[in-house]
Amino acid sequence: MLISSRLATLALAACLASLGCHAQTPASTPTKLVTGATLAPAVAYRVEILLRSKAQLPPLSTISIGAAEPSDIPGFHTINVTVTAEDKSSHPIKFLLSDDGKTVAQFIKYDISADPRTKVSPAGRPSRGGPASAPVVIVNFDDLECPYCARFHDSLFPAITQRYGDKVHIVYKDFPLDQHPWAIRAAVDVNCLAAQSPTGYWNLVDYIHHNGEDIGSDPNAKLDAPKADTKEADAPKHTLDRANAQLDKLTRDQGAQQKVDAAKLDACIAKQDTSAIDASKQLGTALNVESTPTYFINGEKYEGALPIDYVFAQIDNALRAQGTTPPPPYIVPTPPADPTKTPAPTPPTK
Repeated sequence: MLISSRLATLALAACLASLGCHAQTPASTPTKLVTGATLAPAVAYRVEILLRSKAQLPPLSTISIGAAEPSDIPGFHTINVTVTAEDKSSHPIKFLLSDDGKTVAQFIKYDISADPRTKVSPAGRPSRGGPASAPVVIVNFDDLECPYCARFHDSLFPAITQRYGDKVHIVYKDFPLDQHPWAIRAAVDVNCLAAQSPTGYWNLVDYIHHNGEDIGSDPNAKLDAPKADTKEADAPKHTLDRANAQLDKLTRDQGAQQKVDAAKLDACIAKQDTSAIDASKQLGTALNVESTPTYFINGEKYEGALPIDYVFAQIDNALRAQGTTPPPPYIVPTPPADPTKTPAPTPPTK
Protein backbone atom coordinates (compact mmCIF):
# COMPACT_ATOMS: atom_id res chain seq x y z
CA MET A 1 0.00 0.00 0.00
CA LEU A 2 1.52 3.32 -1.10
CA ILE A 3 0.27 5.27 1.92
CA SER A 4 1.75 2.76 4.33
CA SER A 5 5.05 2.76 2.43
CA ARG A 6 5.30 6.53 2.59
CA LEU A 7 4.60 6.62 6.28
CA ALA A 8 6.90 3.72 7.10
CA THR A 9 9.84 5.41 5.37
CA LEU A 10 9.41 8.89 6.77
CA ALA A 11 12.65 10.84 6.60
CA LEU A 12 12.81 11.95 10.20
CA ALA A 13 16.60 11.84 10.33
CA ALA A 14 16.59 15.62 10.49
CA CYS A 15 14.46 15.44 13.62
CA LEU A 16 16.95 13.13 15.29
CA ALA A 17 19.93 15.20 14.19
CA SER A 18 18.49 18.47 15.52
CA LEU A 19 17.15 17.30 18.87
CA GLY A 20 13.78 16.51 17.37
CA CYS A 21 10.91 18.18 15.56
CA HIS A 22 9.67 20.67 18.13
CA ALA A 23 6.08 21.77 18.41
CA GLN A 24 5.25 25.04 20.08
CA THR A 25 3.63 24.09 23.37
CA PRO A 26 2.86 26.90 25.74
CA ALA A 27 5.20 26.77 28.69
CA SER A 28 2.30 27.18 31.07
CA THR A 29 0.65 23.92 29.92
CA PRO A 30 3.38 21.22 29.87
CA THR A 31 2.39 17.78 28.59
CA LYS A 32 3.63 14.58 30.21
CA LEU A 33 2.95 11.23 28.54
CA VAL A 34 1.36 8.55 30.68
CA THR A 35 1.88 4.87 29.81
CA GLY A 36 -1.35 3.35 28.53
CA ALA A 37 -3.09 6.70 28.24
CA THR A 38 -4.50 8.26 25.07
CA LEU A 39 -2.54 11.24 23.85
CA ALA A 40 -3.80 14.67 24.75
CA PRO A 41 -5.78 16.10 21.81
CA ALA A 42 -3.25 18.89 21.24
CA VAL A 43 -0.34 16.44 21.09
CA ALA A 44 -2.21 13.99 18.85
CA TYR A 45 -3.09 16.86 16.52
CA ARG A 46 0.53 17.98 16.22
CA VAL A 47 1.64 14.39 15.52
CA GLU A 48 -1.02 14.04 12.82
CA ILE A 49 -0.08 17.33 11.14
CA LEU A 50 3.59 16.29 11.09
CA LEU A 51 2.89 12.88 9.59
CA ARG A 52 0.55 14.25 6.94
CA SER A 53 3.19 16.77 5.92
CA LYS A 54 6.12 14.37 5.87
CA ALA A 55 4.31 11.48 4.17
CA GLN A 56 2.21 13.70 1.87
CA LEU A 57 -0.96 11.85 2.79
CA PRO A 58 -4.10 12.60 0.74
CA PRO A 59 -6.77 14.78 2.38
CA LEU A 60 -9.36 11.98 2.63
CA SER A 61 -7.06 9.68 4.60
CA THR A 62 -7.51 9.22 8.34
CA ILE A 63 -4.84 8.71 10.97
CA SER A 64 -5.37 6.74 14.17
CA ILE A 65 -2.84 7.14 16.96
CA GLY A 66 -2.64 4.54 19.71
CA ALA A 67 -1.97 5.04 23.39
CA ALA A 68 1.51 5.75 24.69
CA GLU A 69 3.46 2.55 25.38
CA PRO A 70 6.81 1.91 27.09
CA SER A 71 9.99 2.32 25.04
CA ASP A 72 13.57 1.09 25.33
CA ILE A 73 14.77 4.63 24.62
CA PRO A 74 15.06 6.79 27.75
CA GLY A 75 12.81 9.84 27.62
CA PHE A 76 10.53 8.41 24.93
CA HIS A 77 7.32 6.39 24.68
CA THR A 78 6.18 4.54 21.56
CA ILE A 79 2.97 5.18 19.67
CA ASN A 80 1.42 3.04 16.94
CA VAL A 81 0.01 4.92 13.96
CA THR A 82 -2.48 3.43 11.48
CA VAL A 83 -3.44 5.14 8.23
CA THR A 84 -6.70 4.43 6.43
CA ALA A 85 -7.28 5.49 2.83
CA GLU A 86 -9.69 4.20 0.21
CA ASP A 87 -11.10 1.74 2.75
CA LYS A 88 -7.69 0.14 3.25
CA SER A 89 -5.71 0.35 6.46
CA SER A 90 -1.97 0.10 6.91
CA HIS A 91 -0.30 -2.11 9.46
CA PRO A 92 0.48 -0.27 12.70
CA ILE A 93 3.65 1.78 12.25
CA LYS A 94 5.72 2.46 15.34
CA PHE A 95 7.04 5.94 16.19
CA LEU A 96 8.83 7.39 19.19
CA LEU A 97 7.26 10.32 21.03
CA SER A 98 9.22 12.16 23.71
CA ASP A 99 7.76 12.16 27.21
CA ASP A 100 7.21 15.91 27.00
CA GLY A 101 5.25 15.53 23.76
CA LYS A 102 7.61 17.76 21.79
CA THR A 103 9.60 15.33 19.64
CA VAL A 104 8.61 12.59 17.19
CA ALA A 105 11.21 10.20 15.79
CA GLN A 106 11.57 6.88 14.03
CA PHE A 107 13.94 4.28 15.36
CA ILE A 108 14.66 0.77 14.08
CA LYS A 109 16.51 -1.62 16.33
CA TYR A 110 18.33 -4.71 15.02
CA ASP A 111 19.65 -7.59 17.07
CA ILE A 112 23.23 -8.41 16.03
CA SER A 113 24.04 -10.60 19.02
CA ALA A 114 23.94 -13.84 17.00
CA ASP A 115 27.10 -14.97 15.21
CA PRO A 116 26.34 -14.50 11.48
CA ARG A 117 28.33 -17.67 10.76
CA THR A 118 25.44 -19.66 12.23
CA LYS A 119 23.06 -18.32 9.58
CA VAL A 120 23.90 -21.19 7.23
CA SER A 121 25.16 -24.35 8.89
CA PRO A 122 27.77 -26.45 7.05
CA ALA A 123 27.04 -29.47 9.24
CA GLY A 124 26.60 -32.83 7.57
CA ARG A 125 28.16 -31.85 4.24
CA PRO A 126 31.47 -32.97 2.67
CA SER A 127 34.01 -30.20 3.01
CA ARG A 128 37.17 -28.83 1.49
CA GLY A 129 39.87 -26.65 2.96
CA GLY A 130 40.11 -26.34 6.72
CA PRO A 131 38.06 -27.96 9.50
CA ALA A 132 34.59 -26.86 10.57
CA SER A 133 36.28 -24.75 13.27
CA ALA A 134 38.12 -22.67 10.65
CA PRO A 135 37.65 -18.90 11.10
CA VAL A 136 35.86 -18.58 7.76
CA VAL A 137 33.08 -20.86 6.53
CA ILE A 138 31.87 -20.65 2.92
CA VAL A 139 28.58 -22.35 2.03
CA ASN A 140 27.84 -22.42 -1.70
CA PHE A 141 24.41 -23.24 -3.13
CA ASP A 142 25.27 -25.18 -6.26
CA ASP A 143 23.58 -26.52 -9.39
CA LEU A 144 25.63 -29.23 -11.10
CA GLU A 145 24.12 -28.43 -14.53
CA CYS A 146 24.66 -24.68 -14.23
CA PRO A 147 27.43 -23.45 -16.58
CA TYR A 148 28.07 -20.39 -14.40
CA CYS A 149 28.51 -22.68 -11.40
CA ALA A 150 30.96 -24.75 -13.41
CA ARG A 151 33.15 -21.76 -14.25
CA PHE A 152 32.89 -20.55 -10.66
CA HIS A 153 33.81 -23.99 -9.34
CA ASP A 154 36.76 -24.42 -11.70
CA SER A 155 38.27 -20.99 -11.05
CA LEU A 156 37.41 -19.48 -7.69
CA PHE A 157 37.37 -22.33 -5.22
CA PRO A 158 40.77 -23.77 -6.14
CA ALA A 159 42.16 -20.25 -5.78
CA ILE A 160 40.54 -19.89 -2.35
CA THR A 161 41.95 -23.15 -1.02
CA GLN A 162 45.38 -22.31 -2.46
CA ARG A 163 45.45 -18.85 -0.87
CA TYR A 164 43.87 -19.58 2.51
CA GLY A 165 44.59 -23.24 3.18
CA ASP A 166 42.99 -24.46 6.41
CA LYS A 167 41.68 -21.00 7.33
CA VAL A 168 38.60 -21.54 5.14
CA HIS A 169 36.05 -24.36 5.41
CA ILE A 170 34.06 -24.91 2.18
CA VAL A 171 30.85 -26.88 1.69
CA TYR A 172 28.28 -27.14 -1.08
CA LYS A 173 24.51 -27.31 -0.66
CA ASP A 174 22.17 -28.38 -3.44
CA PHE A 175 20.02 -25.88 -5.31
CA PRO A 176 19.18 -27.48 -8.69
CA LEU A 177 17.18 -25.10 -10.84
CA ASP A 178 13.96 -26.17 -12.55
CA GLN A 179 15.27 -25.29 -16.03
CA HIS A 180 18.09 -27.83 -15.75
CA PRO A 181 16.61 -31.28 -16.46
CA TRP A 182 19.38 -33.52 -15.09
CA ALA A 183 20.52 -31.31 -12.20
CA ILE A 184 18.37 -33.12 -9.61
CA ARG A 185 19.61 -36.54 -10.76
CA ALA A 186 23.18 -35.32 -10.46
CA ALA A 187 22.55 -33.95 -6.97
CA VAL A 188 20.99 -37.22 -5.78
CA ASP A 189 23.80 -39.31 -7.25
CA VAL A 190 26.66 -37.27 -5.78
CA ASN A 191 24.95 -37.32 -2.40
CA CYS A 192 24.59 -41.09 -2.60
CA LEU A 193 28.36 -41.22 -2.99
CA ALA A 194 28.94 -38.58 -0.30
CA ALA A 195 27.23 -40.82 2.25
CA GLN A 196 30.15 -43.26 1.93
CA SER A 197 33.04 -41.22 0.55
CA PRO A 198 33.51 -37.44 0.87
CA THR A 199 36.57 -37.75 -1.36
CA GLY A 200 34.51 -39.52 -4.02
CA TYR A 201 31.86 -36.80 -3.72
CA TRP A 202 34.34 -34.02 -4.50
CA ASN A 203 35.97 -36.00 -7.30
CA LEU A 204 32.57 -36.49 -8.91
CA VAL A 205 31.51 -32.86 -8.41
CA ASP A 206 34.81 -31.78 -10.00
CA TYR A 207 34.24 -34.06 -12.98
CA ILE A 208 30.61 -33.07 -13.57
CA HIS A 209 31.33 -29.36 -13.37
CA HIS A 210 34.33 -29.72 -15.66
CA ASN A 211 32.52 -31.88 -18.22
CA GLY A 212 28.91 -30.72 -17.89
CA GLU A 213 28.57 -29.85 -21.57
CA ASP A 214 29.13 -33.50 -22.48
CA ILE A 215 26.58 -34.95 -20.03
CA GLY A 216 23.71 -36.41 -22.05
CA SER A 217 25.55 -36.48 -25.36
CA ASP A 218 26.14 -39.60 -27.44
CA PRO A 219 29.81 -40.54 -27.01
CA ASN A 220 29.67 -42.65 -30.21
CA ALA A 221 28.27 -39.90 -32.43
CA LYS A 222 30.52 -38.70 -35.23
CA LEU A 223 29.77 -35.01 -35.20
CA ASP A 224 31.70 -34.31 -38.42
CA ALA A 225 30.12 -37.12 -40.45
CA PRO A 226 27.25 -36.20 -42.84
CA LYS A 227 23.80 -37.40 -41.81
CA ALA A 228 22.01 -39.26 -44.60
CA ASP A 229 18.92 -39.95 -42.53
CA THR A 230 16.89 -36.80 -41.84
CA LYS A 231 15.56 -38.18 -38.57
CA GLU A 232 19.09 -38.95 -37.41
CA ALA A 233 20.25 -35.49 -38.43
CA ASP A 234 17.43 -33.86 -36.48
CA ALA A 235 17.97 -36.01 -33.37
CA PRO A 236 18.94 -34.00 -30.27
CA LYS A 237 22.61 -34.01 -29.39
CA HIS A 238 21.73 -34.36 -25.71
CA THR A 239 18.94 -36.37 -24.12
CA LEU A 240 17.78 -36.69 -20.53
CA ASP A 241 17.85 -40.48 -20.62
CA ARG A 242 21.49 -40.47 -21.73
CA ALA A 243 22.34 -37.89 -19.08
CA ASN A 244 20.76 -39.94 -16.30
CA ALA A 245 22.50 -43.10 -17.44
CA GLN A 246 25.87 -41.35 -17.68
CA LEU A 247 25.50 -39.78 -14.23
CA ASP A 248 24.66 -43.15 -12.69
CA LYS A 249 27.67 -44.75 -14.36
CA LEU A 250 30.01 -41.96 -13.31
CA THR A 251 28.80 -42.36 -9.73
CA ARG A 252 29.32 -46.12 -9.75
CA ASP A 253 32.76 -45.78 -11.36
CA GLN A 254 33.85 -43.25 -8.74
CA GLY A 255 32.38 -45.44 -6.03
CA ALA A 256 34.47 -48.37 -7.28
CA GLN A 257 37.61 -46.22 -7.18
CA GLN A 258 36.86 -45.28 -3.58
CA LYS A 259 36.00 -48.92 -2.70
CA VAL A 260 32.58 -48.09 -1.27
CA ASP A 261 29.80 -50.62 -0.64
CA ALA A 262 28.57 -51.11 -4.23
CA ALA A 263 25.24 -52.68 -3.26
CA LYS A 264 24.43 -49.81 -0.91
CA LEU A 265 25.40 -47.27 -3.56
CA ASP A 266 23.30 -49.01 -6.23
CA ALA A 267 20.28 -49.05 -3.93
CA CYS A 268 20.64 -45.34 -3.25
CA ILE A 269 20.97 -44.53 -6.96
CA ALA A 270 17.94 -46.65 -7.82
CA LYS A 271 15.78 -45.06 -5.09
CA GLN A 272 16.42 -41.48 -6.28
CA ASP A 273 15.23 -40.03 -2.98
CA THR A 274 15.05 -36.23 -3.41
CA SER A 275 14.01 -35.37 0.15
CA ALA A 276 17.45 -34.06 1.13
CA ILE A 277 17.64 -32.05 -2.10
CA ASP A 278 14.19 -30.58 -1.45
CA ALA A 279 15.20 -29.61 2.09
CA SER A 280 18.34 -27.91 0.77
CA LYS A 281 16.30 -25.95 -1.77
CA GLN A 282 13.81 -24.91 0.92
CA LEU A 283 16.69 -23.63 3.04
CA GLY A 284 18.08 -21.70 0.09
CA THR A 285 14.68 -20.18 -0.64
CA ALA A 286 14.35 -19.12 2.99
CA LEU A 287 17.73 -17.39 2.64
CA ASN A 288 16.54 -15.59 -0.53
CA VAL A 289 18.66 -17.70 -2.86
CA GLU A 290 17.23 -17.20 -6.35
CA SER A 291 20.08 -18.13 -8.66
CA THR A 292 23.30 -20.09 -8.71
CA PRO A 293 26.00 -19.76 -7.71
CA THR A 294 25.00 -18.05 -4.46
CA TYR A 295 27.39 -18.38 -1.56
CA PHE A 296 27.67 -17.22 2.04
CA ILE A 297 30.98 -16.11 3.55
CA ASN A 298 30.53 -16.31 7.33
CA GLY A 299 26.83 -15.65 6.80
CA GLU A 300 27.19 -12.78 4.31
CA LYS A 301 25.45 -13.46 1.01
CA TYR A 302 27.12 -13.06 -2.39
CA GLU A 303 25.77 -13.88 -5.85
CA GLY A 304 27.36 -14.70 -9.18
CA ALA A 305 30.92 -14.79 -10.43
CA LEU A 306 32.40 -11.75 -8.69
CA PRO A 307 36.00 -10.63 -9.35
CA ILE A 308 38.45 -12.78 -7.45
CA ASP A 309 40.16 -9.82 -5.78
CA TYR A 310 36.79 -8.67 -4.42
CA VAL A 311 35.98 -12.12 -3.02
CA PHE A 312 39.44 -12.31 -1.44
CA ALA A 313 38.86 -8.91 0.19
CA GLN A 314 35.61 -10.17 1.74
CA ILE A 315 37.33 -13.29 3.06
CA ASP A 316 40.13 -11.12 4.46
CA ASN A 317 37.55 -8.97 6.27
CA ALA A 318 35.88 -12.08 7.68
CA LEU A 319 39.25 -13.35 8.91
CA ARG A 320 40.00 -10.06 10.67
CA ALA A 321 36.59 -10.14 12.35
CA GLN A 322 37.56 -13.54 13.77
CA GLY A 323 40.91 -12.24 15.01
CA THR A 324 42.93 -13.97 12.26
CA THR A 325 45.51 -12.16 10.17
CA PRO A 326 44.84 -12.63 6.44
CA PRO A 327 47.57 -13.37 3.89
CA PRO A 328 49.42 -10.45 2.24
CA PRO A 329 47.20 -8.30 0.00
CA TYR A 330 46.26 -10.01 -3.24
CA ILE A 331 47.58 -8.33 -6.38
CA VAL A 332 45.70 -9.01 -9.61
CA PRO A 333 48.23 -10.51 -12.06
CA THR A 334 49.15 -8.40 -15.06
CA PRO A 335 48.00 -10.10 -18.27
CA PRO A 336 50.90 -11.31 -20.43
CA ALA A 337 51.79 -9.16 -23.38
CA ASP A 338 50.34 -10.15 -26.73
CA PRO A 339 53.31 -11.36 -28.84
CA THR A 340 51.43 -10.54 -32.05
CA LYS A 341 51.36 -6.84 -31.23
CA THR A 342 54.47 -4.73 -31.62
CA PRO A 343 54.72 -1.93 -29.08
CA ALA A 344 54.74 1.58 -30.46
CA PRO A 345 58.24 3.03 -30.86
CA THR A 346 59.38 5.42 -28.19
CA PRO A 347 59.68 8.94 -29.61
CA PRO A 348 63.20 10.38 -29.54
CA THR A 349 63.97 12.77 -26.76
CA LYS A 350 64.96 16.30 -27.63
